[in-house]
Amino acid sequence: MLLQLRNIFKWVQQGGQRIFLLKDINLEVQEGEFISIMGPSGSGKSTLLNVIGMLDTFDEGEYDFLNESVHTLKEKYRSSLYKEYIGFVFQSYHLLDDLTVEENLEMPLLYKKVKGSERKALVADMLDRFNIVGKKDLFPTQLSGGQQQLVGVARALIANPKLILADEPTGNLNSQQSEEIMQLFKKLNEEEGVTIIQVTHSEKNAAYGSRIINLLDGRKI
Repeated sequence: MLLQLRNIFKWVQQGGQRIFLLKDINLEVQEGEFISIMGPSGSGKSTLLNVIGMLDTFDEGEYDFLNESVHTLKEKYRSSLYKEYIGFVFQSYHLLDDLTVEENLEMPLLYKKVKGSERKALVADMLDRFNIVGKKDLFPTQLSGGQQQLVGVARALIANPKLILADEPTGNLNSQQSEEIMQLFKKLNEEEGVTIIQVTHSEKNAAYGSRIINLLDGRKI
């Protein structure tokens, strides 16, 4: 078992009332699964992804990741756990604007204390794999949306994560680029056993998953 959520609730207080973002979510994910999360805007998809990725806390329930009780961990240890095992692909890229493409790709490797020569080799390999060698010295603002997303995907993969969390990973890509990214995820999942959880509006992208979870108003339906 890679991770398990038990009776997860998350809410915000508004005018003395609780507005639920997640309601009683139970989820088990085995290593090597490819899961698609679907639902209308505001149904809690991104919130659920952020809870799984330890970027967001929750108000009630229990979360185990690789047999660690996430809900009892101190912040610092939780953050080292996700940097070690989780790769994130965000819809809004989250690239660091003051770093070049090459430096953005290097960041996750610095967290993992990978040695200099090995870092260079891994970065070169990713630049090559995504056909962005010519862009390595550019800053994110000098790239198109599609190129920024490719860099975002490359950065998520570079540290060899056990789990990839992708929030609308092809939201800003044309159909050919979308297809390439989804094929890449499929290959990583099938050949390297990387577990993937994606949030998507696209039926076509969702179909790449081996199961689909539907959310409505913070609940699984």
